[in-house]
Amino acid sequence: MSAGMPGNTLCFFINGKKVTEHHVDPETMLLSYLRERLALTGTKYGCGGGGCGACTVMVSRYRPETKSIFHHSANACLLPLCQLHGAAITTVEGIGSTKTRIHPVQERIAKAHGSQCGFCTPGMVMSIYTLLRNKPQPSMDDITQALAGNLCRCTGYRPILDGFKTFCEESRCCQTNGDANCCLNGVKNGTETDAVKPQLFNKDEFLPLDPTQELIFPPELILMAESEPARTLSFVGEGTSWVCPSSLEELLGLKARNPDAPLVIGNTNVGPNMKFKGVRHPLIISPTRVTELFQFSQTPNGVWVGAGCSLSELRSDLEKLYLQLPEEKTEVLRVLCQQLGIVGSQQIRNVASLGGHIMSAFPNSDLNTVLAAGNCLLSVVSEAGGRREIPINQDFFVGLGKTALKPEEIILSLFIPFSRKGEFVRAFRQAPRKESAFPTLTAGMRVFFCEGSRLVQDVSVYYGGIGPTIVSAGRTCGVIVNRRWDEETLNRAYDVLLEEADLPPSAPGGKVEFRRSLTLSFLFKFHLEVMHKLREMNVIQDEPQEELQPLPKNIQPSLQEFEAVPKGQSQQDPVGRPIMHRSALSQATGEAVYCDDLPHTQGELFMSLVTSSRAYAKITGLDVSAAMQLPGVVDVITAKDIPGKKVRTLMGYDEELLAEDKVLCIGQMICAVVADSRSHAKRGAAAVKISYEDLPDPIFTMEEAIEKSSYFEPRRVIEQGDVSSAFASVDRVYEGEIRLGGQEHFYMETQSMLVVPVGEEKEFNVYVSSQWLSYTQAAVAETLGIPSNRINCIVKRLGGGFGGKVTKPAILASITAVAAWKTNRPVRCILERGDDMLITGGRHPTLGKYKVGFMNDGRIVAVDFQFFINAGCTVDESVVVIEKMVLHMDNIYNIPNLRGRGSACKTNLPSNTSFRGFGVPQCLLIVENMLTDVAAVLGHPAHQVREINMYKGPSVTHYKLTFSAENLHRCWDECKLRCEYETRRRAVEEFNQQHRWRKRGIAIIPVKYGMAFAEGFCNEGKALVHIYKDGSVLVSHAGTEMGQGIHTKIQQVASRELQVPSSKIYISETSTSSVANTCPTAASFGSEANGMAVKIACEILYKKMEPLRKKYPKGSWESWANAAFYEKISLSAMGHYRGPDTHMDWEKMEGMPYSYFTFGACCSEVELDCLTGDSRTVRTDLVGDIGRSMNPSVDIGQIEGAFMQGMGLYTLEELKFSPSGLLYTRGPSQYKIPAVCDVPLQFNIYQLQDSDNPHAIYSSKGLGEPFLSLGSSVFFAIKDAVAAARSESGLVGPFVLNSPATPDKICLACSCPLTQKVPTAQPGSFKPWALNI
Repeated sequence: MSAGMPGNTLCFFINGKKVTEHHVDPETMLLSYLRERLALTGTKYGCGGGGCGACTVMVSRYRPETKSIFHHSANACLLPLCQLHGAAITTVEGIGSTKTRIHPVQERIAKAHGSQCGFCTPGMVMSIYTLLRNKPQPSMDDITQALAGNLCRCTGYRPILDGFKTFCEESRCCQTNGDANCCLNGVKNGTETDAVKPQLFNKDEFLPLDPTQELIFPPELILMAESEPARTLSFVGEGTSWVCPSSLEELLGLKARNPDAPLVIGNTNVGPNMKFKGVRHPLIISPTRVTELFQFSQTPNGVWVGAGCSLSELRSDLEKLYLQLPEEKTEVLRVLCQQLGIVGSQQIRNVASLGGHIMSAFPNSDLNTVLAAGNCLLSVVSEAGGRREIPINQDFFVGLGKTALKPEEIILSLFIPFSRKGEFVRAFRQAPRKESAFPTLTAGMRVFFCEGSRLVQDVSVYYGGIGPTIVSAGRTCGVIVNRRWDEETLNRAYDVLLEEADLPPSAPGGKVEFRRSLTLSFLFKFHLEVMHKLREMNVIQDEPQEELQPLPKNIQPSLQEFEAVPKGQSQQDPVGRPIMHRSALSQATGEAVYCDDLPHTQGELFMSLVTSSRAYAKITGLDVSAAMQLPGVVDVITAKDIPGKKVRTLMGYDEELLAEDKVLCIGQMICAVVADSRSHAKRGAAAVKISYEDLPDPIFTMEEAIEKSSYFEPRRVIEQGDVSSAFASVDRVYEGEIRLGGQEHFYMETQSMLVVPVGEEKEFNVYVSSQWLSYTQAAVAETLGIPSNRINCIVKRLGGGFGGKVTKPAILASITAVAAWKTNRPVRCILERGDDMLITGGRHPTLGKYKVGFMNDGRIVAVDFQFFINAGCTVDESVVVIEKMVLHMDNIYNIPNLRGRGSACKTNLPSNTSFRGFGVPQCLLIVENMLTDVAAVLGHPAHQVREINMYKGPSVTHYKLTFSAENLHRCWDECKLRCEYETRRRAVEEFNQQHRWRKRGIAIIPVKYGMAFAEGFCNEGKALVHIYKDGSVLVSHAGTEMGQGIHTKIQQVASRELQVPSSKIYISETSTSSVANTCPTAASFGSEANGMAVKIACEILYKKMEPLRKKYPKGSWESWANAAFYEKISLSAMGHYRGPDTHMDWEKMEGMPYSYFTFGACCSEVELDCLTGDSRTVRTDLVGDIGRSMNPSVDIGQIEGAFMQGMGLYTLEELKFSPSGLLYTRGPSQYKIPAVCDVPLQFNIYQLQDSDNPHAIYSSKGLGEPFLSLGSSVFFAIKDAVAAARSESGLVGPFVLNSPATPDKICLACSCPLTQKVPTAQPGSFKPWALNI
């Protein structure tokens, strides 16, 4: 068939409007169609692989067989447009807008302060909207499940959950407003004290949810579904054809003629392979209309399930079924339901099919091990061979991604047998993150006993994740069968299993020792669970062992306590009040505009980058001929096309924009392809051929750099006292080290820019997602060889920055500008998530070494620190990062003899850059680990060692900056009081005495963070304020909005100073044509510096209007503004704030690099599973000295978001590089940032009361960065729990636990008896799968 025939018309609805398409490219996904064809840009591109949830939409379909309408959430980036015939799509724009009526879901996330940068907000909204369409009164568990596939990098999730839990039935009490003294806990609510306590939001003001007001399902689609005859749909694109057969017979015929054509229902495997791996399929068959694939039928022995059923539907059907059956028959069904609830995210499960999951043959599948252990069968069919049944076992999976099916066969259905009396089935998994993560190891286990006996009649054990396919532990089962189920049998099985589940130390995926340990742990868990079942059935009378309960998961009410505004403050004055983010509603409705949301213009081109595939090599050839011959490709940009400066210079080092002769890392940019579409540019980039000559001895690790003295200069040293002599006078000396991995920024909006040539005098508008517009402006001007006054850089808002958009956008925008210059056409460049992670670098991996001398009472007399960071191949801001580390190496401790040496290692990895905290999070972990080691050596509680060494009273840092330690101690003492530290410390010890395989740990950690840039010129703030004749106010300033609420705070400042309502004040965008020579919005100083500039400008204007107020005392603001025009009074004013004159003399090792300090303290408690390394943060209490908060809702959100990002750094996020220097972890499927499942179950934030700060606007303090380091409280709580586990094995004293404390590191550090059984491969005896960066 050819596109355009009657059978090829695609009919569906979007937001209630009919869409008919005749020519659809099978490779077009709904996301690109919405954004580029319909200009519905509320649905965001975040990763392109279904891993972040930013593109979530609701899909609705009518089912004629049940005459019902079914709604489900889905990732638009994975939904082929061809598959939407008969569907109704609802996007965030379709449920409400600020122009008409906002939907309660949109209102609640906005007013509960759950939207910061806002890029993830539409996806969050649509996930919950879909849930409410199916279940108007959900439980809290429903809410968290619905959001499990939606990532947020800004908020820390707490405000999102608080906003959405107002929809829950159980939320109709004081818990909703964060009152831990809840009426459900038997505490009377509404005391006089509680009544005056300020709240972040008032749920009573929310619009009610009215299901009758939702969009109706289009009647035309109902009629079409009931009356339209079955017909085949077929579409032809540039490289792929798509056929949707209408019958099983037709499907089998297509498969017989095209045996290599994949079957696609959910597109959750084929789609990502095509997008990310470049797999091409000339034909795709989509059997979504073949009814036989979706049938569900019960027999006396089990149930047949159609292979086309989605995983969500299958789970729902099985849950209904097992509730109707005797419990003894439901073992396999229950375990499958358990596993079906954790495969991927809700969006993925809603579309992924059962047959597709099985045929994907993932070696670490959550389902296949259970299906194999449970003796499930497949019914397969082909045109020539008819039907046959195949058991799912080790013989069915024949290789990585391969099964025993013949190419022309398809899976028709799956048979799930009912279990028998005396039969038990269990499944186990361990994954890098608790939800929405591919497992590291899975297991399905089944045992069948002789009736009334513990004698094993049959047993089946399957593992996933220890080979290219799932593995049957047949020999291990042979040891168990026909024996009693007891410890003797189990111990025999361990020895055989270790031999059977052998993995070479260089096995793909790494973590070999951990995976082998898990095989034993899972078998042990199965043993314990079955023993408990046998005891319940009175089959055995053995002494009960510890019952292995899952880690806690129920979210508890949390507190957010902040200081009320002073009595007597005008109601019109917004400063100090919890004002909603000024863009929150437009972010929640999808109306907020980000760089890639800007409309496409006539002739616009798209640019795709070509990067190096070698880490250290000469470029011997660059062949672009094949790319230039591809459809849509317009040009290829190389270094030779750059008309001006070809490098960017930082810290005295040059960085090439495009590599010309030599590459220094994998991911270095070499050239760029510009084409008429995103897909054409990507294909063109893939067609560019580059030849290399490898250079010898690339450097990847810090140890290699140290050995070869490969550093960026200068290296920094600070010393106070006489460190070397002091070591001779102490009671004890200890030497230790700790390593921290890097961290990806994972801003939800990837690097984005649009360069538009305008005018006839070499003028360009550069729309760029940048934290430092003037730096980008200068870079583009130098690259093009034109003055900066021809370049106007503009940004409305960023979808997150975290330091990753300070220097990097300048280089990318410069290359994009060259493309616009050469073609004289607008050029857009939006990095894909994988390219962004590959190219732009992140937080510096760090190696910290220390030698510490201390007394027996815990007083630290001398410390010698060495800090090494992996800078990558160019300097970027690495030297400044090292400087900040040695300036913070005291944290809050007064150590009389202190030396710190910092070095930025030059390696052949992508260049790392600034990241929230700027080296302090690494430094503080090293310092606090040293304190923890001292406590472990002495056997003292760690908090006591911290207290004895703290600064006290008026103090002086090691670089001779004076400060008061009063608020430091107030934070510490209040945190201990609020978290009930001593009581909970004893409770933790009691818990650990009662549990062998679960342990708890608790830790309290302080922070002292220097505020302002150490480089004084960066502390400037600038603003331009206009008052128009109608009284409206336009504010422009130098800061960029990236979710931190700078525009909201600026609006509050202007409102207070001009004494007008906030509604009168508008902030449009940040632009270099409005405010020139700006400083970076970074270092938690943007709101402070630019707020002061706006204050100064408003004071000037207010003073200018003084004569008018006196002349017309009864006039209004509007009348005075109008009168000013006729009185020839200019109502425009420039505000300039010089900022503190910070400085540092590195020769003298003294200075004033900071204006003041922000203090904080945080206590976290965790519970961990010693057998798997899984952990859960059960409670966090954080006290922050943030001065007088300008906006408590914004500030608390920043604190929570920073803490969660820090928790990710220290416990979850892990970058992996291959031995050749290639970044493995290039997307959310491989790189895990914290999700909803990682939020502390109780998350309490307290603002330190009555704290004044004369150094900042309105006595506020910078806070975006300091509290990230307090995420380490979770790390040290884990380390505390690990120490308790180690003591069970007789191991005491200091031990190594590197960051991030991922489950594999935790499990191995616990060193339980099962882990000790696993032999350790000697380093150097094998080539590891990943480098230890």
